[in-house]
Order: sequence, then C-alpha cells, then structure tokens
Amino acid sequence: MTTSATVGSGRLTERMTALVGGIRAVVDRGLPPELTAYLVGERLAPHLGDAELLTADQREGDPERYRQHVLHAEEDGSFSVVALVWLPGQQTPVHDHVSWCVAGVHQGQESETRYRLVSDGRTAHLVETEHLVGPAGTVAAFAPPGDIHRVRNACSTTAVSIHVYGADVSRLGTSIRRVYRLPAGEER
Repeated sequence: MTTSATVGSGRLTERMTALVGGIRAVVDRGLPPELTAYLVGERLAPHLGDAELLTADQREGDPERYRQHVLHAEEDGSFSVVALVWLPGQQTPVHDHVSWCVAGVHQGQESETRYRLVSDGRTAHLVETEHLVGPAGTVAAFAPPGDIHRVRNACSTTAVSIHVYGADVSRLGTSIRRVYRLPAGEER
C-alpha cells in the first residue's frame, strides 16, 4: 500500500515550531533510541488536540489512502515530524520502522494491532500480541526491534496523528522498513 505524501505542507504554526524545538532539544542529547522516543513522546503529548498545531491544509486527507504531510525534517536528518490523516477505514499494511517512532493521536481515534515475529529456526510468522484503541491525546513510543504493527482508522470520522521519526522521511520517502504479510484468513 502506498501513501499519499505531501512534503513541506505549508508553513509551520507557532505551536508546531515550539514542538519542533522541544523535539530537537531531546534528540540533540544523543540518548539511546528507546529513551529518546519516550522523551519525545513527553514533548508531543501537551500539543495534541490543540487547534493551533496544524494548518487546515495539513489536516487534509486523501480519499484513496491515508495521507502523509511531512511538516519538518531536521537538516542533519536526525528526525522528522509528519501529520498522518486517515479517513474512515484507511489503514497501513503490517509494518515496522527504519528508526524510533513516536505517534500521538491529535484528532479522532486510531486502532493499532501489534505483532511479534516468531521463528522456529526455519520459518517465521507473526503472532498478534495486542489490540489498542487510542483516542485523541494518546501517545505511543517505540524503537526497533519489536515495533511491528498495523494502524487503522476504525471510526466514522477523520483521524489525524502526529508522528515523529528518528530519520528524515522527506529523503527516505517513508518510515516503513519492512511490510509483513499475515497468514491467509488473518487479513482484516
């Protein structure tokens, strides 16, 4: 599945500029990925739900697929901030990431299914570990390995989430490292 991407979705609001500054202060500390993600999540949480965080253009969806608005990419490639806009029923494939990631629900509600890759030494398969429903204000922070999941807008209204990645997604084009296939009958 591809996403509709918009790079540099207009100007940053004052609120987003403040958030980027807070993220930069954390990332510049050079801490381990798990701790960086946790601390970035703490910086993101107070901004979620604030009407002044995104412009109207940065909240626009795409009827075909979830839409990615790259809001900021740090010049040194150390992090980027993205708004993902999900119309009802839109979802990601099951995937993991190229770097640490923080996701915060800004508007609406998102459903997330997390997986673990289990191997017997010859073959590997995914096992569902948990299903979470995140209302506005919810923050999740994680770092590879162990970041395999699928995200979906299962509600009847638009959902918007703010994602911070420890990589330059404007250069990479995506935060997804690998897409996983579920066994037949487990696709939803």
